[in-house]
Amino acid sequence: MTDPLGERAIETARYIIQTGCTVRAAAEYFGISKSTVHKDVTYRLRYIDVELYNEAEKVIQYNKSQRHIRGGEATKRKYAAQKISG
Repeated sequence: MTDPLGERAIETARYIIQTGCTVRAAAEYFGISKSTVHKDVTYRLRYIDVELYNEAEKVIQYNKSQRHIRGGEATKRKYAAQKISG
């Protein structure tokens, strides 16, 4: 018997590793919530495939370390667009 939650966790982790995408982007791609992606990859996967878990965790940690930069860039673009139109 196959475990659908385990299969989803593996598929999600592989997608994150291949694309380097964020949890939010993976959630949008699979049509599930961010919290589901996070739980699948950081909790369920640990008990299913440790090597895959370690690889996915590296990508997630990298994205976490970069999110303040992406947020700052988005704010910068927002105010630049307002300055042009306003």
